[in-house]
Amino acid sequence: MSVAVEEQDAPALSRAQINLVFATIATGMLLSAMDQTIVGTALPTIVGDLGGAGHMSWVVTGYLLAETVSTVLAGKFGDLFGRKRVFQAAVVVFIIGSFFCGLANSMTWLIIARTVQGIGGGALMVTATALVGDSIPLRDRGKYQGALGAVFGVTTVVGPLLGGLFTDHLSWRWAFYVNVPVAIIVIVMAAKFVPGTSSRGKPKIDYLGVLFVALGASGLTLATSWGGTEYAWGSPTIIGLFIASIVALVVFVIVETRVDDPILPMRLFKNRVFTVASVLSFIVGFAMLGSMTFLPIYMQFVIGTTATASGLRMLPMVFGLLIASTVSGNVVSKTGQYKIFPVVGTAVIAIGAYLLSTMDASTPFWAQSLFLLVFGVGIGLSMQVLTIIVQNTSEYRDLGTATSGVTFFRTIGGSFGASVMGSVYTNYLNQRIGGAMLASGVKPSDIATPAQLHALSAEQKAPIVTVYADAIQHMFLYVVPVAMIALVFAILLPQVKMRGIVREGAKGTGEGFAIAEGAKADTQLEDLIGRILEKHGRAAAPSIIERSQTKLTHAQAWGIMRVFGPSRILGRGIRLSRLESAINVPPGVLRPFYDELETAGYVARDGDILTVTPVGESEAQRIRNTWRSWLVEQLSDWFPEDQTDRENARMAEEAMERILTRVLKEEQEANAPV
Repeated sequence: MSVAVEEQDAPALSRAQINLVFATIATGMLLSAMDQTIVGTALPTIVGDLGGAGHMSWVVTGYLLAETVSTVLAGKFGDLFGRKRVFQAAVVVFIIGSFFCGLANSMTWLIIARTVQGIGGGALMVTATALVGDSIPLRDRGKYQGALGAVFGVTTVVGPLLGGLFTDHLSWRWAFYVNVPVAIIVIVMAAKFVPGTSSRGKPKIDYLGVLFVALGASGLTLATSWGGTEYAWGSPTIIGLFIASIVALVVFVIVETRVDDPILPMRLFKNRVFTVASVLSFIVGFAMLGSMTFLPIYMQFVIGTTATASGLRMLPMVFGLLIASTVSGNVVSKTGQYKIFPVVGTAVIAIGAYLLSTMDASTPFWAQSLFLLVFGVGIGLSMQVLTIIVQNTSEYRDLGTATSGVTFFRTIGGSFGASVMGSVYTNYLNQRIGGAMLASGVKPSDIATPAQLHALSAEQKAPIVTVYADAIQHMFLYVVPVAMIALVFAILLPQVKMRGIVREGAKGTGEGFAIAEGAKADTQLEDLIGRILEKHGRAAAPSIIERSQTKLTHAQAWGIMRVFGPSRILGRGIRLSRLESAINVPPGVLRPFYDELETAGYVARDGDILTVTPVGESEAQRIRNTWRSWLVEQLSDWFPEDQTDRENARMAEEAMERILTRVLKEEQEANAPV
């Protein structure tokens, strides 16, 4: 069976071109990931300039919610209009949002602009991962995908530092303005270096699913953010928001069970591992994004550090997260035992949150660093393995949606974390700050920013600093029971046997950040087959040749298959000189070998052109069929349970054809031998 080259495949690129494409994609991804964390250290100063402290958490929440919705739609729009176009459009939207964030003269303006930023950022994220699949050759894809994931780890460190540096030495507005020139460079690079691709067909877009999940998540976030601050918890507004949100989420579930291509297939929740991992992912996001939003307030208002110093003081948490994430990922990849990490991780998060709740103005620097390190280790131990767990228990057709599901719940958890922790913090602060200012004899305008507060005398600022410290302590105490709930779920997490493919294919620290994926089931299957062949193909070849009962020796089988596969795909013979170049041997070395195969009647040679004879083709088909059977065995855990062996074999065959077609196309267009 011959498979035509897919229309959507981009032209094969040289190594230099590939690196330029990847640099473009990674820079776009960096912009998106950076803006999840860059505003944290700038927030105290932003609130001082713009007011609206009660809406502070929405600067983070608005971005995250918009990003969540955008990632769902961008993958489909990329299939519909071409991923290069969507990537460039996403950068333009991101520029517009960034520019107006910098111009903001009120908190409402800033939140709206941040939401626009989130739309662009989410589209950037999911389109960047898809462009790697389009532009990078199969043999290099895993390496580049892992590097792209690691970008998230870098931004966790760099984001708070840059936010602090801009705030201290320029203005908080430059935390947004800096995106504009970088994004313009990305647009120019994308136009010049990123190859255009066309769609295979019109994708089905679950608009209703996107609408109702957005309404449900936004409503709950508004309710938890406004409750006790803008409105009383028992007010009709808050109760109405909760009811409307629950109704929207129920409708979302109903829609997802009826559409052909749901954004979150409900069948995933039949798997207890996915359900528990989703809950844990939500809580990890709750703790991580919530704490990264409000810890700079403690550093700046209570301790009196600069914005830059507050970013530096958060590094122990970030390093703890990255180190624990790396160690846990490596151990799980080698041993297949994962349950211990979310159990220990959630317990450590609870301990870390309690330790953070004890910090006040007198807490020494070493204690702050230790507490942050403990908290970060807890997040890292839990976060990395959740992606691997979900991938390990999902069928190949659900790998993309399951991985994106983990991202979805962690992002929504981060949104809720910023919202709920912001509400707790604001409620506590509003109830006590008036009395503290009265005791100090100062007005609200005298303490709008951390610098103004710490310019006061020690006697004046002491009551106010105490209130800020108490508010932060109160907020982190609320994280402790949330983490304990996560611990219960972690204990309930089943330990199942790890699939070897997943364990060997783990891409490192970056994968723990669970970048949203838009990959189709076909693409996921191709990636799995590629990983199987890369890890086990060479070792399995001798036994497969034996099982095929071919008359050929191992060397003859190798020689014939090198001609048979490409000839069948391309519809013509291959050049012996190109084959020699492909395996890096001097010209003429293989000629005697193929002369023997020609004498035996397995191949025919016309000058430099090799073709397989009918006798050779018969033997090659035996080997090919045995390879296919072996591959189906390796994939047995991945195929849907309701699918027949014949369907499994057909899907494996078609995937192998696509892989071989693409590899040959990449080699040919790069002027490499086939």
